Amino acid sequence: MDLPPFVGLADSWAADVWESGQMGSDFAPVKGTELQGKFAMPPGIDVSRLQDRHDVRRKLDLFSRSINNDLTLNRADQYTQQAYDLVLSGKVQKAFNVAEESAETRAAYGTESISQKALLARRLVESGVTFVLVSGAWGYFDHHGDNVRWGGIEKGLTPLLPQVDRTLYALVNDLDTRGMLDDTLVLMMGEFGRSPVINKEAGRDHWTNVMSMVMAGGGLQHGQVIGSTDRRGGAIESSPVRPQDLAATTFRHLGIDLNSNWINKQGRPIPIVQEGGRPIPELG
Repeated sequence: MDLPPFVGLADSWAADVWESGQMGSDFAPVKGTELQGKFAMPPGIDVSRLQDRHDVRRKLDLFSRSINNDLTLNRADQYTQQAYDLVLSGKVQKAFNVAEESAETRAAYGTESISQKALLARRLVESGVTFVLVSGAWGYFDHHGDNVRWGGIEKGLTPLLPQVDRTLYALVNDLDTRGMLDDTLVLMMGEFGRSPVINKEAGRDHWTNVMSMVMAGGGLQHGQVIGSTDRRGGAIESSPVRPQDLAATTFRHLGIDLNSNWINKQGRPIPIVQEGGRPIPELG
């Protein structure tokens, strides 16, 4: 393994990245914002010396396991081996070196937090990471009103949306130029929408009835609007897309059998797609 399969690029881990739920640490994401510069060889240590140290540690672990076969130790040994592989391959260090990008490419993305993370996400996918989550900042679209950090609809979204639009355009265009767009599914979304009524603080509150999102790439049939709401944007009027449908679409793109199960802590198989979820038919 050269790179972890799931990397989160977010400042807040409590709200913006929800770990791996009940699936356990084997599926947990890596904190990408903390990896940059962490996989260079320590000063004074070359490859052969690091391998010697690794061999000594491995022999000591084997001796310990011969005395006490401990599952925790086995798992720690697995993660340690992965860490050594990451350092020795040099692939992680290279993937995180955004300075390798041309000035034109970096300028196209912009200098905002979400822009730089999106550029890094493209480099990680290009290097073999399967899934990357990008978040500009905690509560980035939480525009409850002018009395909170991100402001209300007008004061908050007016300066923010051009940055987001620029980043999304740059990412999709960059992937397309590099011949990566058909193989890479881009999802721009949150977890719920905003209320159809502006509150007394000039913002909109959480609204679970309706939300919108943007999809690009993945070899799907794009250039269309799927579904509609009533004129107030408060209720779905046609062609609803449910969370389980989005999950099925994503799993299919990743080549995961939609009839698969994962096993919970009680040993019960749980379907990865529930309540009749199916790939969004309009996307092909």
